[in-house]
Amino acid sequence: MRYADGGGLTAKGRQRREAVRLEAAGLFTDGLRAAEVARRLRISPKSAYQWQKAWRDGGAAALASLGPVGQRCKLSQLCLEKLAACLDEGPAAHGWDQDQVWTGARVATLIGRKFHVSYSVSGATRLMRRLGFTPQVPARRAAERDEQAVAAWKEATWAEVKAPGRPATASSASRTKPGSPADRRKAAPGDDAASPRS
Repeated sequence: MRYADGGGLTAKGRQRREAVRLEAAGLFTDGLRAAEVARRLRISPKSAYQWQKAWRDGGAAALASLGPVGQRCKLSQLCLEKLAACLDEGPAAHGWDQDQVWTGARVATLIGRKFHVSYSVSGATRLMRRLGFTPQVPARRAAERDEQAVAAWKEATWAEVKAPGRPATASSASRTKPGSPADRRKAAPGDDAASPRS
């Protein structure tokens, strides 16, 4: 699985992993086989064989960390600080005065307006999280919604429109499954007699 931030490792984790690789390089120099290095360092044999091949091809320098992987941020550090300040000001300061919600789409639009850089909604959302902000989802309600009319409709009309449910019988808790034979009414003598013909 590929992680967005440097293989899922922090800077400290990358340093720790690099130290293990360099220790493996020392063991390879001492003549140990990859399987023994894997056992000693408690790593997978596959990693040990890959590291041994890299060590043979380029020495210990080939096992040094290359730093975080992935695409670099499109915004400079100064631009990120300006973006954080804009987000602190709130959406109303930047033209969204209907509600005080920073969505991924709004942040992507703001980045385009302020810095002339194109970001996708998901990319803007990740950038917000990186800056310590949480993207929000606005409530989906019509702008013309009249709460009093909705409440009046619920009281007056809904009671008439709502179909009454089938009453549950005393013999069963389920509407689809009949009650157990023990719960059924016992037949009185003569109930099973045939009705007279007319």
